[in-house]
Amino acid sequence: MRRISLLWGIFASLVLTISLLLVLLLALPAEDVEVIQNREYFPTVHRALKEAKESIRVIMFEVCYYEEYPDSPSNILIKDLIEAHGRGVIVEVILELGIFDEVNRNNQEVGQLLSKEGIVVAFDSPSVTTHAKLITIDGEISILGSTNWKYYSLSKNNEVSVLIKSREVAGEIEEYFKRIWNTCEVR
Repeated sequence: MRRISLLWGIFASLVLTISLLLVLLLALPAEDVEVIQNREYFPTVHRALKEAKESIRVIMFEVCYYEEYPDSPSNILIKDLIEAHGRGVIVEVILELGIFDEVNRNNQEVGQLLSKEGIVVAFDSPSVTTHAKLITIDGEISILGSTNWKYYSLSKNNEVSVLIKSREVAGEIEEYFKRIWNTCEVR
């Protein structure tokens, strides 16, 4: 009985050690992680979009353009995408299109605005809600969190996101983006 207990203890220790090693080996390395709270989101994302050199990929549940407020934060982020495209940066955007009428109207308006500027916009399948809010930049920076690109999200709500500098993480996020992109209606 004592020998069984000893063997069980050795086995349990071995399983725990192997599990911890696997976690360490399988974890994606990150150069830097920055927590972005509330009003920090807009200046952080604005700066990152301005600095993009190769690619920007965005999935957003809701984006609003406010014609009567040209300098609103969401309008500026939309303009950042257009300017990046004008610099030769590949810009691809996936927006929600489903059961929420107001979200649909807002996203279709922004989708048309971006499409007119030559940016490829895709709308998710109406049979699934794409509630993700994420951005990848240059295959190195990932921004993930709760913030939609609309007035209340950018100016009033409690929201939190993270900016992660990691080619490995961005690669995983871009694979996720591609899987959704392949199910979307591109316009």
